[in-house]
Amino acid sequence: MDNFLIQVTGKKRVVLFSPRDAQYLYLSGTKSEVLNIDNPDLAKYPLFSKARRYECSLEAGDVLFIPALWFHNVISEEFGVGVNIFWKHLPSECYDKTDTYGNKDPIAASRAAQILDRALKTLAELPEEYRDFYARQMVLHIQDKAYSKNFE
Repeated sequence: MDNFLIQVTGKKRVVLFSPRDAQYLYLSGTKSEVLNIDNPDLAKYPLFSKARRYECSLEAGDVLFIPALWFHNVISEEFGVGVNIFWKHLPSECYDKTDTYGNKDPIAASRAAQILDRALKTLAELPEEYRDFYARQMVLHIQDKAYSKNFE
């Protein structure tokens, strides 16, 4: 969800990455495998260097808007208190009603991921050469039908 990070006391450094850079972040679920973003292991994560960083420092009284889907890394530079305020901006039926804190993907995204997992399991029944061919066709189909032309 969209949220405000309000720094009440202390200092934090925040690094943000656009959702458009997800392909460079080595995601495992909703988290990046790159733990040290300031000194990443580029032998292990070579594409990480292509991710564009947006960085700021927050001090007491500062407020940062973090848009939905933006990846962020927060480092406390000194003891402090921060408060996050999240809000739902999609229609309420898009959200899992058991998701009090907005940590889950919208329902349609979760369903799509489950369908994709089933499709990949089905492709696994094919020999490698066929699996590769049909998986590449699926990727092209997804790019054609789901990628927005507005963000290129």
